[in-house]
Amino acid sequence: MKSNQDTGMSLNWKEELLVNAEQEILKLTDSDRFKIYLETLTKFHQYSLRNINLIYFQNPRATQVAGFKQWQKLFNRSVKKGEKAIKITAPITNKLTTEDQKRLHITDDYLVIGYRYISVFDICQTIGEPVINTKNFVKDRLQSHDDVTNFYQAFKSYLNQETILNVFEKDMNTLVRGYFTPQTNEIVINCHERDSAFKLKTLYHEYAHSQLHGEKAKFKNRPRAYQEAQAEAIAYVAMKNLGIDTGDYSLGYVATWAKKKETIHSALHEIQKISHHVIEMTDHLTSELNLQSK
Repeated sequence: MKSNQDTGMSLNWKEELLVNAEQEILKLTDSDRFKIYLETLTKFHQYSLRNINLIYFQNPRATQVAGFKQWQKLFNRSVKKGEKAIKITAPITNKLTTEDQKRLHITDDYLVIGYRYISVFDICQTIGEPVINTKNFVKDRLQSHDDVTNFYQAFKSYLNQETILNVFEKDMNTLVRGYFTPQTNEIVINCHERDSAFKLKTLYHEYAHSQLHGEKAKFKNRPRAYQEAQAEAIAYVAMKNLGIDTGDYSLGYVATWAKKKETIHSALHEIQKISHHVIEMTDHLTSELNLQSK
């Protein structure tokens, strides 16, 4: 049994870790720093926002993490001697009986009752056999203009067929690359844009608006600059996930977010949620187009 002193020490390092991570997040006041954070979010989009923040604070250059034994068993790699672990949280669950499910009015097999800290290591902290990643194949394939064009067309068709959105191109005779109309759920892309990468980035941007700032969306009344920065951040994440860099992103409103802790956490949570959904949808489409094969 642990002594009170041991328990106090345990709580101290955990609290210190969270406080320090929090302070690092509040420093996201310029576009360059925010882009590094978004790259961490891209690689770990399936993680909770808390764990994304913890990884960003402890190792913002991390690309793939796993536990000590996971690296050995699943990837045939070993953690190098002397490497410092990255601490993240993992849920503590209880298996539910049929009676528990009825009492709680849920169908889940497990209930999260708390969280514990676990140690993980980035791939750069390990040695062993190469790790094959299908995303590398996708990035290689999407260096071709034709493949980017095909993916853009497939994404456009998917949104038209599988969602309530109506996506089409239009002659706008303007510098505006696209826009989203909440009242009609229309996403319009300027047909005069010849670069398929810019068209795709614009489509991701406007899709983000449709998810966060639509007619029935919870956050539709955010300030215009706030909405634009959120949509641009999600487009940045989506394009980074595909390995396509248009080099044309405007993330300037972040300085305003960071003035209030609650505001930036809310903004980041919304970005992480939609980014995760977009990446999952993108992975499905790249698989359908056989972009993951090589």
